[in-house]
Amino acid sequence: MHIIAYSNDAVRLSFLRALLGDAGIEAVVLDAHTSAIEGSIGAIPRRLAVADEDAARAERVLAEAGER
Repeated sequence: MHIIAYSNDAVRLSFLRALLGDAGIEAVVLDAHTSAIEGSIGAIPRRLAVADEDAARAERVLAEAGER
């Protein structure tokens, strides 16, 4: 897995997942439950990950969308 974004903003992570999904790239949000348990105070950001073989294409998709 390759981490392509860190954020505490669930809406932004959802948007990034949608962008990647539209490009046919599956993305997974890691640490969502840990972040929620600690109260979402920002100490543990959520991570957006893609498969290693999709990493370069995912980076391009996000860059083209102005998310880099």
